[in-house]
Amino acid sequence: MIIITPRLSIDEDELLFDAVRASGPGGQNVNKVSSAIQLRFDARRSPNLPDDIAARLLRLAGSRATKEGVIVIFAQRFRDQARNKEDAVARLVALLTKAAHVDKPRKATRPSRAGVEKRLQTKAKHARLKAGRRPRFDD
Repeated sequence: MIIITPRLSIDEDELLFDAVRASGPGGQNVNKVSSAIQLRFDARRSPNLPDDIAARLLRLAGSRATKEGVIVIFAQRFRDQARNKEDAVARLVALLTKAAHVDKPRKATRPSRAGVEKRLQTKAKHARLKAGRRPRFDD
């Protein structure tokens, strides 16, 4: 069980891992060892994920999400498979945490009368200051 927030967790059985060949550092070893990890998580069909969070997750995932609602994370930052697996899970957890957070709606407010008056006085003062810098043209 992977705990995302106190109210949200996903079962490790929902995650599918595939080991694939990585590009990058590793020398000759990179050509013969599958150290990169491809993590797949079906967000749409997950029983532990509420629909609203799943929708936000798919929107946040962008190109990492397939049309079927599967999140695919490719981890090849490290040279060994175990660390890449941890990295992929950590990136999925970060994505899920961000999707689980809901911003509270903004309440529209109006400036106070004193604030409006102060702003207008400042504008008038600034206009007088700039007008004083201009050359006068008397006819």
